[in-house]
Amino acid sequence: MKELLSEKSLPLVNLTADISKVNRTGYVQGEIEITDCLRRTDPESETVRYQCKLRYRGGSATRYDKKSFALKLYDDAGEDLDANIFGIREENSWILDAMAIDRMRMRNRVCFDVWNEMSHTPYETDFDKRNGTKGEFVEVFLNGEYHGLYCMTDKIDRKMLGLKKAKLAEDGEVKVKGLLYKGNAWNDYTDIYLRSYEETATDKDTWNAWELQYPDDYPGIDAWQPLMDLIDFCSDKTSDDDFLQSYEEWFYPDNLADYVAFTLALNVGDNLYKNTFLSTVDITQGHRYMLSPWDMDMSLGGRWDGKYNEGVAAIGQYNSRAPFDRLIGRNADGFLDRLTDTWKTHYTALFAPESIGGRLDSYTSKFMESGAWEREYAKWNNNPVPLKEQ
Repeated sequence: MKELLSEKSLPLVNLTADISKVNRTGYVQGEIEITDCLRRTDPESETVRYQCKLRYRGGSATRYDKKSFALKLYDDAGEDLDANIFGIREENSWILDAMAIDRMRMRNRVCFDVWNEMSHTPYETDFDKRNGTKGEFVEVFLNGEYHGLYCMTDKIDRKMLGLKKAKLAEDGEVKVKGLLYKGNAWNDYTDIYLRSYEETATDKDTWNAWELQYPDDYPGIDAWQPLMDLIDFCSDKTSDDDFLQSYEEWFYPDNLADYVAFTLALNVGDNLYKNTFLSTVDITQGHRYMLSPWDMDMSLGGRWDGKYNEGVAAIGQYNSRAPFDRLIGRNADGFLDRLTDTWKTHYTALFAPESIGGRLDSYTSKFMESGAWEREYAKWNNNPVPLKEQ
């Protein structure tokens, strides 16, 4: 592993664990060793080691040979250990993203880089109002054996978004405050479009096509009722006049405009509302929801299955999604003017072909100069998709 080190190396990550026991549902004990010539994690040393727990991450992607990992760091006492890996932020929970169906191995990262520059939380947080992940490309080894090019990132979670913690009273009752939901699947329900839902049990961390990300320890009606209320507001139960008068009590208009402009500009096609987070800071103080994107492999000309996407993003794809069906379809509150202004702000800068191309070229140069792409190509080309020949 160390023979790959040079001033142009990507950081090297070695996971030590019994890989035969790793699965999706439970964490397995292990160790993570990170070697970074720039010493961004520990200024005193190129190499840091942490005890960790790991599992496979993802749904359909776990069927691929090259799998993503979710990691949790812990100390000698078995308690969560926060570490500021690569200077991203103090955190104990990390992701090693395999990018297995992305022929370029960078779409998700490039999209988040753009999103982080253009859109921020509409309130102060401990992380500079960040509304997306940060990450660093690394080369991963499993028990010392080369395993490929990965992106190590933090997560969109309660701490990043500044959501208030749930409170556990002395009598055992839980007071839900901050909420974080994630669109989890395309299915026959229309609730994924925030237009309706099926009455079903609320005692699990999944409900209809949504997953409760926080507080996932306390699923129940108190955690799911706010989402039902949001869907009821967005549905035909609310008249156009009532919607127009109060939609800003439920959403941040600038965040909505950012999301539409961003997904159209980068042709992000699997994030409406699947792979989308909905969050509210404190449901006891108000119910304004913010949108945050997640897995964006289907972007920049790529499909969810790794094939090329010949389609072009169109604003009409939002016609069936609330609240956009009224904001765009009926231009409620002059939303199209707000969206036009957002587009004008970014189309000659962040969205410009030369800007996006520059980001792609920059990462490509890192892959090539470090030798990471040559190794990735030799290891994973055509498994499961053909990689780009750089």
